[in-house]
Amino acid sequence: MSAEKILQKYIDQVIQLFTKEGKVFEGKLLSTGGNVVLEKKDGGIQSIAMANVLNVDFPELPAGLITRPTLVWYLSNEKAGTHTIETSYLTGGIGWHAEYVALVNKDETTLDLSAWVSIQNQSGTDYEGAKLKLVAGDVHRITPPPPVYTAYEELAMEKVASAPQFKEKAFFEYHLYTLQRDATIKNNQIKQLSLFPTATTSVKKIYEYDGSKNEKKINVKLEFINAEENGLGLPIPAGKVRVYKSDEDQSQIFLGEDQVDHTPKNEKIRLYVGDAFDIVGERKQINYKQLGDRAREETWQIKLRNHKKEDVEILVIEHVWGDFEIRESSHPYHKKDANTLEFLIPVKKDTETIVKYTILYRW
Repeated sequence: MSAEKILQKYIDQVIQLFTKEGKVFEGKLLSTGGNVVLEKKDGGIQSIAMANVLNVDFPELPAGLITRPTLVWYLSNEKAGTHTIETSYLTGGIGWHAEYVALVNKDETTLDLSAWVSIQNQSGTDYEGAKLKLVAGDVHRITPPPPVYTAYEELAMEKVASAPQFKEKAFFEYHLYTLQRDATIKNNQIKQLSLFPTATTSVKKIYEYDGSKNEKKINVKLEFINAEENGLGLPIPAGKVRVYKSDEDQSQIFLGEDQVDHTPKNEKIRLYVGDAFDIVGERKQINYKQLGDRAREETWQIKLRNHKKEDVEILVIEHVWGDFEIRESSHPYHKKDANTLEFLIPVKKDTETIVKYTILYRW
């Protein structure tokens, strides 16, 4: 409801306008906009600039003007007595997503993973004492509503952490999380609820170099298995993972963040948290031969420089195509798939290691 909408509802009805100069105008409203046009009792026309209007007096709230989001059902009952009716409908403006916090230990061998669900309500109404069920999975919608991006600071935020609050089960081809108590979700509120208790799992740090995508940078990734023997073994809904590490004074330093997809139990999760400061890569083609019309030979050189105080292993990724043959290689490699080669290269502290291979393409 706004003054402009009320004015539009009063077209062809009598209103009073009070201007900043203290003048009063009364008449039938003909149009609104930059100016308000009134028809006087004697048939004359008055145009008043809306910028000069101080107050507008309306006799009553016009019919058909809804002051808050409202749903109206018309029901036909041909059976005597009082009946209870349950209604079910889809609404927009409310949704949820998962968020995770991963705290890496001092030796970077384990991490503590805690999970939250953030429920954002912009539907225009409160839900008092609601039974909350969250579906995790790729649910197909023909015309999904566009996402609503609202800064968190513009909304009331409530965070609730306690014992396990959700009960999880497989449901159709998804996973259903049911809150084990009633919840009140206010309009324009983000409510965060703990999805599962903090779990500790072993983790492996991986240095990954893909020189065809970024010639200099070495990606740092954290990898763990979502398995029960590793402290997890839970369906992980898609969401953002923020990674921290405790400093000597126990302050938690932000390391980076990544987005994870829906991940079932016993599957691998690899988080890209940032790029290594003290490890540098360099990739270039050092030889090229055209061998007739349907073959060519290429030689690639990859330099890896480790300026850290400890030895490291770097996973080098090379992308290939078509019918190929590795003619010569300075280091052993693993063929991950038809178009990807992986070299696991040890690099001692304060040294440079050079990887070189020659590849033959036929077509």
